[in-house]
Amino acid sequence: MDYRGVIERFLVEHFPLATIAVVGGSTARGTRTPTSDIDLLVIGTDLFDDGRHSLAGGFAFGGEVFEVFAYAPSGFAAWAERGVADHRPVIVDMLLEGVEIRGGEALHELRAAWRPVIEAGPSVESHELTLRRYAATDLLDDLKDSTDPLERQVIAGLLFQRVGELMLLTERRWIGTGKYLPRRLRDMDPLRTEALSAPLVNGDLIDFTDRVELELENVGGRVRAGFVR
Repeated sequence: MDYRGVIERFLVEHFPLATIAVVGGSTARGTRTPTSDIDLLVIGTDLFDDGRHSLAGGFAFGGEVFEVFAYAPSGFAAWAERGVADHRPVIVDMLLEGVEIRGGEALHELRAAWRPVIEAGPSVESHELTLRRYAATDLLDDLKDSTDPLERQVIAGLLFQRVGELMLLTERRWIGTGKYLPRRLRDMDPLRTEALSAPLVNGDLIDFTDRVELELENVGGRVRAGFVR
C-alpha cells in the first residue's frame, strides 16, 4: 500500500506549513505489521504559532496512528545534537534513511550537513567507556549471585543492553534501544551477536554469563576496585 496519500492529507490537516516531511520506520522500509504506526519527521520555519520549537506525539488520522516528531529548524538542530551526544541519533537517522514526502533542495542540504556526522560514528570518551564497563561488571556479578528467577531475568535483560551498547560503542557504532539494539548489533556482526544472544534466548543464563565475560574482555575487561566515577 502507498501511504503517501494519507501522509499528505495528514500534513495538510496538522502541519500545512511543513517544508520537510520524511516518513521513517517500518512504513519507509515496507515492513509494517498490524500494530505499526507511521513515523513522521516534520520540519518547518513557521510550523508553530505558539513559540515552541518542537513537538513529539501521537495523532490518530485516516485510520492510522501517526508518531510525529515536528521541529522548527532550531529545534531540530538542538534535538539532533542531543541525540548525537547520547550516541543514539534517532531523528537524524529518520532524516537520512526515511522516504521523502516533502523537502526538495532544503532536505538535500540538511541531509548533506548531517550525513558526515553519522558516517563518522559516535565519539566516546575513555572515561565513559570505563564507566559503562563498571556498570556491566556490577550487573554481571549481580546475575551470578542472584537465585531469584525473576531477578535473574530482569538483570540478564539489562546486562544484554549494557554489553550490547559497549560492543557497538567500542566499534564506533551508534547504539539503539528496544528492538533497535539487536538490529544494530546484527548489522555490526551477526555471528558475534548470535553468540551473545542465543544463550539468553534459550534461557541458559550460565552460558550467557560466560559469553558476557568474553565480551567484557573484548572491550577492555572488568572494572571494579579502583575506579572513581
